[in-house]
Amino acid sequence: MADSVYRVTEVIGTSTESWEKAAQNAIATAAESVRDLRIAEIKKSDLVVENGQVSAYRVRMDLSFKYDSTA
Repeated sequence: MADSVYRVTEVIGTSTESWEKAAQNAIATAAESVRDLRIAEIKKSDLVVENGQVSAYRVRMDLSFKYDSTA
């Protein structure tokens, strides 16, 4: 296995449906501008509550991606 270098960046995804959808939204959006995503680690999840009802799910996650060694 060749030596590799990875970068970790924090993102926050949101959804009105679920925590899983919030995570999927964050990964899908990050994948539009970052290649070779490797690991997603959920660091924190929370809810937005309005008028006694859940209005949004949020997840804070670290995403790691491999640096392009061909550049």
